[in-house]
Amino acid sequence: MTRAGEVDTALTADAARPSRREQILRAAAQLFAERGARSVGVDDVGAAVGVTGPAIYRHFASKDAMLAEMLEGISRRLLSGARERVAAAGPDPAAQLRALVAFQVDFALDNPALITVHERDLASLPADDAALVRRLQRSYVEVWVDVLARLRPEEGTAASRARAHAVFGLVNSTPHSAGRVPRERMAALLAAMAEAAAAA
Repeated sequence: MTRAGEVDTALTADAARPSRREQILRAAAQLFAERGARSVGVDDVGAAVGVTGPAIYRHFASKDAMLAEMLEGISRRLLSGARERVAAAGPDPAAQLRALVAFQVDFALDNPALITVHERDLASLPADDAALVRRLQRSYVEVWVDVLARLRPEEGTAASRARAHAVFGLVNSTPHSAGRVPRERMAALLAAMAEAAAAA
């Protein structure tokens, strides 16, 4: 569950000056996280951003279109961000892993509604949209698998993939655990636990 005042940063290019379309997506993410996408109407989203429900249709054809853009957008952002951080970390796989963990931790702490929506509502997408999101997610996982496989070359890719998913499960628990300690401390705690889990 998200907390009052939280803003999911992955939905905006400039969090301080979101476009109307981005405001709609951000409001939809919060509402979907709180109630589930199937329980939220277009009028609910419109009310959250101060416009009438029909005005939403100037930006999105349907609620499903909002959900699809939301989940596809964050999947593309995760993939491109992971590739950028691995490249910036240099050739050392240990440094690359630290960069990936820091990236995932920041994403999880800054986007709790999106994590909740993804976990609960991905199956609500139309088949073609869901398939695209899953392809992007698999590509994101493979960035991690490549790094983990070079850290533990004696293990096969299946074990590296299992490690990656274990880290995601740990870090993406933040909608349930974050807020109990200050963000900086929580980020350090998650990063230390995730790095230990990945290397165990």
